[in-house]
Amino acid sequence: MWARYSAAGWRLQQLSRCRSRSFNQSLWRWKSSSANERALQYKVGEHIQGFTVKQVTTVPELFLTAVKLSHDKTGAKYLHVAREDSNNLFSVQFRTTPMDSTGVPHILEHTVLCGSLKYPVRDPFFKMLNRSLSTFMNAFTASDYTLYPFSTQNPKDFQNLLSVYLDAVFFPCLRHLDFWQEGWRLEHENPRDPQTPLTFKGIVFNEMKGAFTDNERVFSQHLQNHVLPDHTYAVVSGGDPLKIPDLSWEQLKQFHASHYHPSNARFFTYGNFPLEQHLKQIQEEALSKFQKIEPETSVPPQQPWNKPRERHVTCGMDSFATDPKKQTMVSVSYLLADITDTFETFTLNLLSSLLVGGPNSPFYKALIEAGLGTDFSPDVGFNGSTREAYFSVGLQGIAEENINTVKRIIARTIDEVIEDGFDEERIEALLHKIEIQMKHQSTSFGLALTSYIASCWNHEGDPVDLLNIADKTAQFRECLKEDPLFLQKKVKQYFKDNPHQLTLSMSPDGAFYDKQATLEAAKLKEKIEALSEEEKKQTYEKGLELLDLQSQLQDTSCLPALKVSDIEPRITFTELETSLTAEDVPVQYCAQPTNGMVYFRAVCSLNTLPEELRPYVPLFCSVITKMGCGALSYREQAQEIDLKTGGLTVGPHITADDSHLDIYEQAMLFSSLCLDRNLPDMMHIWTEIFNNPRFEDEEHFKVLVKMAAQELSNGIPDSGHLYASIRASRTLTPAGELQELFNGMEQVKLMKRIAEMSDIKPVLRKLPRIKKYLLNSDNMRCSVNATPQQMPHAAKGVEKFIKNIARSKKERKPVRPHVVEKPSDSKTVSGETLTCAQITRKLITDPTFQPCQMKTHFLLPFPVNYVGECVRTVPFTATEHASLRILARLMTAKFLHMEIREKGGAYGGGAQLAHNGIFTFYSYRDPNSIATLATFEKAAEWARAGKFTQQDIDEAKLAVFAAVDAPIAPSDKGMNRFLHGISDEMKQQHREHLFTVAKDHLMEAASKYLVPGRSTRGLAILGPENADTAKDPSWVIR
Repeated sequence: MWARYSAAGWRLQQLSRCRSRSFNQSLWRWKSSSANERALQYKVGEHIQGFTVKQVTTVPELFLTAVKLSHDKTGAKYLHVAREDSNNLFSVQFRTTPMDSTGVPHILEHTVLCGSLKYPVRDPFFKMLNRSLSTFMNAFTASDYTLYPFSTQNPKDFQNLLSVYLDAVFFPCLRHLDFWQEGWRLEHENPRDPQTPLTFKGIVFNEMKGAFTDNERVFSQHLQNHVLPDHTYAVVSGGDPLKIPDLSWEQLKQFHASHYHPSNARFFTYGNFPLEQHLKQIQEEALSKFQKIEPETSVPPQQPWNKPRERHVTCGMDSFATDPKKQTMVSVSYLLADITDTFETFTLNLLSSLLVGGPNSPFYKALIEAGLGTDFSPDVGFNGSTREAYFSVGLQGIAEENINTVKRIIARTIDEVIEDGFDEERIEALLHKIEIQMKHQSTSFGLALTSYIASCWNHEGDPVDLLNIADKTAQFRECLKEDPLFLQKKVKQYFKDNPHQLTLSMSPDGAFYDKQATLEAAKLKEKIEALSEEEKKQTYEKGLELLDLQSQLQDTSCLPALKVSDIEPRITFTELETSLTAEDVPVQYCAQPTNGMVYFRAVCSLNTLPEELRPYVPLFCSVITKMGCGALSYREQAQEIDLKTGGLTVGPHITADDSHLDIYEQAMLFSSLCLDRNLPDMMHIWTEIFNNPRFEDEEHFKVLVKMAAQELSNGIPDSGHLYASIRASRTLTPAGELQELFNGMEQVKLMKRIAEMSDIKPVLRKLPRIKKYLLNSDNMRCSVNATPQQMPHAAKGVEKFIKNIARSKKERKPVRPHVVEKPSDSKTVSGETLTCAQITRKLITDPTFQPCQMKTHFLLPFPVNYVGECVRTVPFTATEHASLRILARLMTAKFLHMEIREKGGAYGGGAQLAHNGIFTFYSYRDPNSIATLATFEKAAEWARAGKFTQQDIDEAKLAVFAAVDAPIAPSDKGMNRFLHGISDEMKQQHREHLFTVAKDHLMEAASKYLVPGRSTRGLAILGPENADTAKDPSWVIR
């Protein structure tokens, strides 16, 4: 897991950001308990371990108690959220306000994690990933703060990680060579050969080069820089690759001294571990060693403009754009309120959702359905990650000559909203969404909280006040009741009468990347010419020194660690019941503490679908809940979904058999959730979608196609390694071809072709045909997760749905005749056989299939590569699967991390084994490609030779078990069995295999599967032109 940089601040599903996946982390435990009771015993003014209690507040709707404290000696701020949740979280946050684009806070975030006073080993952060059972570890650089969070369920692990994190941020080594490795350096292309040219290297340098291949991110960064131009928001906190080489080691150390001080820190703890223990450790290990200072890090308010401004910027071409002449983006942005005014921010957030959320919103109707562009512009809606929030709306995928048209539509739509207001049902749907978000339980609620409060708290806002969402909802309703024009007046105030408006447009320049390369070459020349002969010699020697340091074996004995014996030997089995409905459809029931929510899923087989319709399944999935159904138009359907459910999703479901690589299930997965009172309405919506979907609105279908194609194209820079891996595994199993067709570059290209069609009717006509084969109760299975009290009611609702949907009038034969019927394991609770029906999954196979090697290079205009190499190994239930899983972690931590990231300068790289038996090597934002593939070979040879210790094996086991034992939310219990056919017994057996893995097993597995020539493998690269692949006929260039 790598630290990430977000252009406009890190916004992990902010709790009140209702425009996207807002606040869908909520309750994990649901009743008052000892954690809350302990917190309520603290009194305001009480002194504990060098801290003073300032406030104790209960938030009953979130089942938590917040304790706000202040450190007496340094003034450090502290918030503890007590909640009966075993997944405890710690974070420390510093306000980091750079005034240039050298990326100093981002490079510092990387470098403090490279060793500290108490833990002087290189890279203790990454080493702790293998010495811990953490459920989350990372660090994040936002525009104006840096956040260091971790979470774990183990008390000893919490103390270990807290010790490492505190020492890292307050007492880092900040060695020159670590700055060189993480930030930037001049180094010979071959560090051991001083005759090779000097070049720029560095992890953050390459990360940011990769980050700015994403045009959406480029636009968002320019938007923030230009709408808030007076202070820290005018610069790139993550670093502009052309400015990063201007940062010196001395400046990095100065920034740490002025920003990473307790007086500039905010500590946050969450969960059911005792507060006093945390305070004692933080006081003793860190805060007692500091005196108070007055940090000069505050961000002044942005001076409001007296007239609107316009800016135009350029970016690289999008090779997957549906129309090369329509690649321009434009948006109009408005400066809003200070985010520390929490009710105003709450109101503006809701207002933003009303303006741009879904097909009933005025801007969707006016902009998206105008046919001018493909989707909303990046960063659309409310952005509350800066001191003053801003709202942005516009279009991407437009012709440059339509910029003024878009501006006119935006101005006209604002006037219409002021005149007409909002439909009451839409406001109710939005408030219903908030209710669901507060009830839905997640395993990462602590992480969601720390990111939700980060921006407001960073600017002296009240984090506890932010958590009182129910109070704000009530206040919002009251404002609407007192003044029916309440929202229209806000629109007039913040949009119509607000001169602080920025119109930003961005168009592609065919020579953009060449120009960037020319500027980088000029910067490199300037740096090299500034070196004396002695300095050049020192640069060469320093490069050798870094290479030797990176190659040295590390003594990590100073780092704390858990032991394999700390891992629970057995899992807790989940009680499941399965029954057959009158229509012979199996339904799995899992009674869980879901806090008044019902979770429904259905799987429908693709076995009878004709081959020529298969490529269109992902498109069918993406539009089937958005085209209207029964008597409802698509707008009415969207409204009903928002009013009665937490959302309906449909997607392809391809899953390998647990015991055979060449057998798999191909299906569609339908998922939804609702408050228990709305279950009949939710099931009625599904019934109408299955029985009477509407496919006649060609114009709306065009809009959905363009949006889907744009989204796929925009996702490539962030997910390039996934696309490379899917491609590399394409010819290794029969399911690989389908994965590539549904989820790979083939799907990106197909959607581009469909979006480019002048006549889309032939594609639209395929949808009712797909519906005929898939939307019926043949070859269907369902599941329900709800409370025991709700289950009879839920069962009736699901049975009624199954009874009401169609069955095929004639027996349909599978298109691929080789069907394997696989019953689920009926033993589900502690080894006792339950008297309940089995779920029989109809899997398919192809007896003629032969795996073969394929190498593909997708040429993309990026300055970095994404590399994937996949190897066919063994299925989940095979004993060797456990050895290969531990081997993947071992090779990542002990070989690939050093070679690909530290020496190679890629942002990330490693190995992993999937449930389907495909072993994947990958790299991410990598300046190398063929050299990285050679590194993968060396890694296999390293493993085969057994160049690792028992300690290394134990650490790899800890890391694997941290993933195996990650907490599971009540909504997801039983899903391994329902979706993949993996029972608790199989998981327990796999667990026992993991415990017994020894060194000889690992060496044997590497020799048998991973060393070249032993197993069939596939290779893929996404990235720039490459002389090596171009002249090698074994590579397919796409």
